[in-house]
Amino acid sequence: MSNSDNKKSRTLSITKVIDAPVNLVWDAWTNPDHVIQWWAPPGMKIEVIEHDFKVGGKWKYSMPMPDGNLFVSEGKYLEIEPLKKIVTTADFKPMTEGVELHVMFEEDGDKTNFTFSVVHETEDCAKAQEKMGFYNGWGSAFKRMETVIKLLTKK
Repeated sequence: MSNSDNKKSRTLSITKVIDAPVNLVWDAWTNPDHVIQWWAPPGMKIEVIEHDFKVGGKWKYSMPMPDGNLFVSEGKYLEIEPLKKIVTTADFKPMTEGVELHVMFEEDGDKTNFTFSVVHETEDCAKAQEKMGFYNGWGSAFKRMETVIKLLTKK
């Protein structure tokens, strides 16, 4: 990750309060059986190719696109602080490569303060991602994640 730009100017973030305990939000993010229910847009199938949830472990998801090509998401876990923090490298091929995801979970009673940040290599890369629909795309993914969490609370 380049340090040529100020980290803040290279970062896009979404912060929200999720109406569920932190352990359920954590589970929705870390359990591949739950991830496949919210990671991909509606009507798209996702395959978990690898999910080695530990520092140094790798993750890789594949999603067939309508044009027949594959959209591959993959990375390597850099930091894991259970129920609090996940930092991973991430490549979303063929669109975005060389970013870091910083996912923060903060317990607030029966709710979770959730912050998702993507740190890009440069400020220009961050601006390009924002124009491509970063907030809409990830925002809708997190709405799907909240639906999965609501189902988990009923179990």
